[in-house]
Amino acid sequence: MNSVSIPSTSGKGVDVLVVEDSRIQAKILERRLITAGHTVRVAEHGVRGLEMVRERIPAIIVSDIEMPEMNGYELCKALKQEEQYKDIPIILLSTLSDPLDIIKGLDSGADNYVTKPYDPEYLLARMSSLLETPLEQANASADLEVTIVGQKFRVKAGRQQVLNLLVSTFENAVSKNQELIIVNQDLSLAKDQLEHSNRELNDLNQKIASVNSRMVRDLEAAAKVQQSLLPSSKVEFPRCDIAWRYAPCQELAGDFLNVIQFDDEHVGMYVVDVSGHGVPSSLLAVTVGRFLSAQVSDSSILVQKALDGSMVVNSPALVGAHLNRLFPMDENTGLYFTIIYGVLHTPTGLFKFITGGHPALVHVSNEGEAKYVEADGFPIGWVEDAEFMECQIQLQPGERIVMYSDGVNEAMNEQVEQLGNERLSDMVHQGRSHPIEESVQMLMSMVEKWCDPKGPLDDVSILGIEWKGE
Repeated sequence: MNSVSIPSTSGKGVDVLVVEDSRIQAKILERRLITAGHTVRVAEHGVRGLEMVRERIPAIIVSDIEMPEMNGYELCKALKQEEQYKDIPIILLSTLSDPLDIIKGLDSGADNYVTKPYDPEYLLARMSSLLETPLEQANASADLEVTIVGQKFRVKAGRQQVLNLLVSTFENAVSKNQELIIVNQDLSLAKDQLEHSNRELNDLNQKIASVNSRMVRDLEAAAKVQQSLLPSSKVEFPRCDIAWRYAPCQELAGDFLNVIQFDDEHVGMYVVDVSGHGVPSSLLAVTVGRFLSAQVSDSSILVQKALDGSMVVNSPALVGAHLNRLFPMDENTGLYFTIIYGVLHTPTGLFKFITGGHPALVHVSNEGEAKYVEADGFPIGWVEDAEFMECQIQLQPGERIVMYSDGVNEAMNEQVEQLGNERLSDMVHQGRSHPIEESVQMLMSMVEKWCDPKGPLDDVSILGIEWKGE
C-alpha cells in the first residue's frame, strides 16, 4: 500500500490545498493559514482541486461543499477511491443543516467536518489533530448501517471517520446550544427591557392623553372665542342686507370677520387674515378682535368718545393707523395680518374703506358689472408709521360689495391652479340676481367645488353687503 507521508505540525507548516469557489472566503482562509506558517494553494472548484492534487500531493485538503463543476463530496470521493490519495486528510466545510449531509459526508469518505461559520483557530486545531494522527482507512473501513430520520442507509466508512463526524456533530450541537443559551439570555433581557419600556410608554401615553384632553378643551374654548368674533346671524341692519360665510381649514383659524352697527347711520365691517395657521395665528386673531370692538373703551380703536359724551366713529384710515401702531410685525414668529375695513353710511350709501395688504373688494353695480376696487396699503405692521389711503364708493340702491380673504381668490384646484380674480368676479357676477344670502352661499359653494376633492387649504371668509337705499 502506498500511503502519503504526513509531516508533523510541531513547529512548522505544511502544504495545504484550499478548495473554495468564493474568492473572498478563499482569500480570508489563505491569509489565516499563511499566518499560521502553512504553504497554501487555492483551487476554485473540485475539478481544479483534483488537478492540483495530481500536480503535487498536499499534506491536507480543506474544501467547501457547494461548488460548481465538482462539489466537495465528489472531490472527496474521487480522492478516496485512488490508492495514492486516499490517506490525504480531507476537512469539509459544512453547515450540517440537513441530516442527509451526514450520510453524504460518510459516503464520500471525509475525515473531518468543520461547521460554518467557523472560528479559524478551531479549524487550525482540527488540521493539527488530523495531521498528527495518521489515517489507517485501509484497515478500518467497514460497511455500516445508519438510520437517519427513519430511513436506513448503508455506507462504507472507517471508525475514525465516524468518530470525527460524531465529534463535529457534537461540537456543532454544543456550539448551537451555547448560541441558544446566549440568545435566550438576550431574549430574557430584551423581554425585561421591553416590559420596562412598555410601562414607561403606558405612563407616557397616559400623560399624553391627559395633555391632549386639556389641549382639546383649550382648543374648543379658543374656537368659541373666535366664534364670538363673528357677527350674529339674527341681527338686522338698517337699509342694508348682509350675508357672510366662514370656513376655517383647521379648528383654529387665522381669518375672522364681523359687521358692527355703531348707530342708526353707521355700519362697520371688516375681514382680517392673519398669516399662518393654528394656535399662534388664532391667538393673534383673537387679540386683534379685542381692539375691533364697537364698545367705547380704552382698547377699542373703532370709536371714541366726544367731548359732549357722544360716540364718534373713527375713520377707516385712522383705524388702519392705530392697528399698524399696535401690531408691529413679530420678527421672531413672522406673524402679521391683512385687513379690509369699511364703514357704510346707511342713509346715503356712501362706503369708505381701507385695505392693509388685503385682496381688493368687488363692487357689483346695478349694470351687472363686478369690478375690483382696491385702496393701496401695506399689511399691518410691515412699515412703521404707514399711512392708509381711504377710498370711497357711492352705492346706488341694490348695489353690492363683496369682501373676502385670500383663501378665496388663491384657492387651488386639483391641478394646483389658483381660482384667480377673473374667475372670482365671474362667480360674483353669476349671483347678482339672487338675494344676497343666496349669492354669498353660491360663491362659497363654487369655491369649495373648485377645491374638490381635497377642499380649501386655507381659511375662507366671505362678507357680502347690499345697500337697499332710503
